[in-house]
Amino acid sequence: MTYRTEQEAFWAGEFGDQYIERNAGAQIVASNTALFSRILRQCGPIGSVIEFGANIGLNLMALHNLLPEATFSAIEINAKAAAALRRLGYVTVDERSILQPAATERHDLVFIKTVLIHIDPSQLPAVYDALHSSARRYVVVAEYYNPTPVEVTYRGHQKRLFKRDFAGEMMQRFSDLKLIDYGFAYHGGRFPQDDITWFLMEKAY
Repeated sequence: MTYRTEQEAFWAGEFGDQYIERNAGAQIVASNTALFSRILRQCGPIGSVIEFGANIGLNLMALHNLLPEATFSAIEINAKAAAALRRLGYVTVDERSILQPAATERHDLVFIKTVLIHIDPSQLPAVYDALHSSARRYVVVAEYYNPTPVEVTYRGHQKRLFKRDFAGEMMQRFSDLKLIDYGFAYHGGRFPQDDITWFLMEKAY
């Protein structure tokens, strides 16, 4: 498959396969359940969820624990990860890059977690548009925060990890998004995350 950016090919290929091997297990699902229980406490009813860049579904497993009656969808670029998502049995999988255009179906909760940091910065507006258009009510962005854009070397690779104020840029781009809650998840906490900052935004409706 031909991709628009080198970052897409990077995650669709061998490095993305290796990421799956490094990131799995019940402890991660437990930490994600704790994280999303914090995020959801400010939300109303949620009947449908989609994750952009779901990998093998560790976030969706956590949300399924918390929202067992909801429907779940995922967009995932890596074929091995997409196969793992299908095996869960409750996730509708769209195997593609999040940069590839697709028909928009709206969901009560749209979220992206440690994926925007790996997107070519020139393509971020397209991803913001896709997140916004897919949301019926809530948008969650959970990424590495920095007040100004910065590139960070990632496992010896250049142009593979970028930090910035992703949520702030989304709220500047879309006047109908309102910040509801936010927080930080520390790697040394009881339920560790990878030092991410999360933002819960609500879309006017």
